[in-house]
Amino acid sequence: MAISVNKVTLVGRVGSEPVTRETSKGDPVCNLSIATNNGYGDNQTTDWHRVTFFGKLATVVSEYVKQGQELFVDGRITYRKYTDSNGVEKTSTDIIANQMQMGAKGKDSQETSTSSSSIDEVPF
Repeated sequence: MAISVNKVTLVGRVGSEPVTRETSKGDPVCNLSIATNNGYGDNQTTDWHRVTFFGKLATVVSEYVKQGQELFVDGRITYRKYTDSNGVEKTSTDIIANQMQMGAKGKDSQETSTSSSSIDEVPF
């Protein structure tokens, strides 16, 4: 028997306000981007990750997570192909979150203490 693992852990800052919509069944889906940094000093690079939250976790993210906030996310990586509005085939790499924890708020926030909340999503 072969063992395979698809697990991603990200710790970074939220790059955009969460965008929430509903599936055709009325379940909430929330998307945002997370920035992570690699390297040191002047050699530092930033990677952007697209993260998708479903169900109860999507509702919590849409209500409480703000741009600039530190976010810890556990999930799995997924790849998909789609055709854009111009008929061009594209690929997308997404992180499907199954757990998250909120960290420190962004610099512009009045709240400077670290608040945390951990919510596990029901597997889908």
